Order: sequence, then C-alpha cells, then structure tokens
Amino acid sequence: MLRDSVRSLAEAKIAPFATEVDEEGRFPQEALDALVAADLHAVHVPEEYGGAGADALATVIVIEEVARVCASSSLIPAVNKLGSLPVILSGSEALKAKYLGPLAKGDAMFSYALSEPEAGSDAAGMKTRAVRDGDFYVLNGVKRWITNAGVSEYYTVMAVTDPEKRSKGISAFVVEKSDEGVSFGAPEKKLGIKGSPTREVYLDNVRIPADRMIGAEGTGFATAMQTLDHTRVTIAAQAIGIAQGALDYAKGYVQERKQFGKAIAEFQGVQFMLADMAMKLEAARQLTYAAAAKSERTSGGAKDEDLTFFGAAAKCYASDVAMEVTLDAIQLLGGYGYTRDYPVERMMRDAKITQIYEGTNQVQRIVMARNLPK
Repeated sequence: MLRDSVRSLAEAKIAPFATEVDEEGRFPQEALDALVAADLHAVHVPEEYGGAGADALATVIVIEEVARVCASSSLIPAVNKLGSLPVILSGSEALKAKYLGPLAKGDAMFSYALSEPEAGSDAAGMKTRAVRDGDFYVLNGVKRWITNAGVSEYYTVMAVTDPEKRSKGISAFVVEKSDEGVSFGAPEKKLGIKGSPTREVYLDNVRIPADRMIGAEGTGFATAMQTLDHTRVTIAAQAIGIAQGALDYAKGYVQERKQFGKAIAEFQGVQFMLADMAMKLEAARQLTYAAAAKSERTSGGAKDEDLTFFGAAAKCYASDVAMEVTLDAIQLLGGYGYTRDYPVERMMRDAKITQIYEGTNQVQRIVMARNLPK
C-alpha cells in the first residue's frame, strides 16, 4: 500500500518535472511541496516529535519510489534522514524537541556536514574547529559537498574540539542557516542529481549555544559513523529506484521498437540483457531490505553486529548494479538512449553519484572487510 501510494504521487507530482529540473539544474520545489503535503518528506521522524514514525524499511521504499522517477527529488527524504539522524541517535531530549518538530512539519530541511576540501574519505582529518567560549562554541571552517546546502535550515556539523585526539576529538553540533557567520558557496556544476544543490558551507566565527552540541564532547565522529551505518541503506534504496526506472523504461521501449520485422524484445540477445538487469536489481533490492531490517533493529538501542557490513554491502552492490543497469538501458535504446530526449541518459548520470557519496565503493569494501559477518 505504501509503495503504491508513493508511486502514484511520484508519477503524478514529481515525474512531470524531472527533465526540467535536470536541464535547468534547479531545486525540485514541486517535489518538496508534494512530499510535504503527503507527509513523505521525512517519514523517519518518530511520532513523539510529530513525525510519521516510519521504520527503516518503509523509509527505504519511499526513497526508492521517488528515485524511480527523479533521483534529485529522492534526496529530500534521504538527506532529511542523514542530517537529522545524529540528533535522533545521540541528541538530548531538548535538542530533539527543538529540531525534529519543524522537520516533521515540513517547515525545515536537515543537511549533514562532514566532508571538507581536505577531508573526504579521511573524514577524521577534518580542520573545522569548535572552540568553547563560556556557554557557547565558536565554529570556523569549510564544509564541502553538502547536499541541499542553502535550502536546508538545519545542518549537523562535525568539528574538532580537541585536535590532539584525532577522531575522538571531534564533536557534532546543530548549526542553523540563520546563524551569523554561516554562508554558502556557488552550487557545484555536476554530472547528475542536478536538482539537488551541492555547495560549500562556510563557518566564519559562528557562535552557537553549547547546548546545540549533539551528545557529549568528543563523540561526534562515532555518531557520524553510526549514522552512516544506517543511511548507506538509503543510498542503496536510491540506487535501486534509479535502476528500476531505467529498467522499466527500457522494457517498454524494446516492446515498441521494431527491427527486422519484429519487436526487438523478441531477440534472445535483448532478452538476456533484460534478464540480467532484472536479476541483479532484485538481488540488490533483497540485500537492501535485509540491511534496512538490521538498521531498524539497531535504531532502538539494540546492537545488530552485522549492520555495518550490511549497510556498506547494500550501498556498494546496489550502486554498482544501478550503474550497470542504466548503462544497459542506454544500450537497449541504441542511439535514442544517448540523447536527452529520453530519460535513461539522465538516470545513468544520476546513478554515478551513488557509487561515490556516503563513502566511495572502494571505502565500502574496506568497511566490509573489517566487519565481515560472524
């Protein structure tokens, strides 16, 4: 029922703008409005803070179905979870009440600010500093590759509070767009997900109350990594959605396109391609749903020892499959697939980022090797 309702909404209210959003590189406001109206923009927020209280699997299905028609738009529910999950996992009750309520209502979006110009895969090498000053912290630094920067009201920012301790000297804070000293760079000109603004966030003597720290001092990096265990599953969902959209389009096309007097769907070479695309996509989906189940079991405070492996595996495998499926979809459309008149080239460009963000697939393999299931 959830899948059907999200699919109907996505096809009616989001899909019609997907090409325009990509061509113009503009934020998909129509998608945000539609998702907020249907209470699908941040379904993960617990009911006690005014949210829908959706579990991890339901959240995956929402993201998957939105990504099937527009990957840029799927980053609204996905990044709202990424940005706010540190608060849910480690924040004080006061912090949760203050920031999760507006998120649940659709009055604000949440972004996640971990990466920096010199700290990508080596996130612990960050330089952004937070210095205690009485009842305040003063933040200075630059965050790079921040999804929905400039649109989101709230930002979970990781900053160094004790440079001597490396990862154990990093703390997490909530920074508001309206805080004095917060500014944004120009939007990056990207290969794909062009409707989701990616900007640098500049923190210039940003003075925030000390009670905006998420968890205890020095626990920010651990919270960041715990967050990624959960949210890599949402990137897997996005990848699955993109791949499903490409497969659906290619499947329809090969039934219509005729060569040598019959539909190309009747040729065995084409059938084998479609079979492989569907098989790999379904394998990725089942791995992702298994990871979502582990994410859900872990979110209540219990520990599923395999979540780190499954989150990394789902993200890595699903994104590799999405890249493969979208490339094959272009191949099935032939010359038409290579043009912007058809959506599969956009889907291929959008799929590429799923192999890169929230940890490159090379890093995912390192994570998996260090956390092999027992």
